[in-house]
Amino acid sequence: MGRLLIVDDEADVREFAANFFRRRKVDTIIASSGEEALQILDKEKVDLILLDINMTGITGIEALKYIRAKNCDAKVIMVTGTKPHEGAAFDQCKELGAIDYIHKPLELEELERVVMSQLKGKK
Repeated sequence: MGRLLIVDDEADVREFAANFFRRRKVDTIIASSGEEALQILDKEKVDLILLDINMTGITGIEALKYIRAKNCDAKVIMVTGTKPHEGAAFDQCKELGAIDYIHKPLELEELERVVMSQLKGKK
């Protein structure tokens, strides 16, 4: 199975998702900001990133731009409280290479399906 990085400035969301995947034996790292995520990615190899769009400091979209500029080949799933049709953020994330979009509040069934399908086959 692959390695997952969860980036969210809401501690309860971040910890909830991390514990959920750790119980499923997924190697999970957490970051509380875009800045922290970029520092982790300088040192660690991850296969998949759950990246919150709306964070203070570096937003998820800005972090995604940095991730792609560094040629990080990790897959990125954006997480937001906004529906895709409610703004241009969805289109911008797709253009920057995000592979999917998950909405808050997180639904465990959807979260598990999307994340596990991306990690499947990773060693």
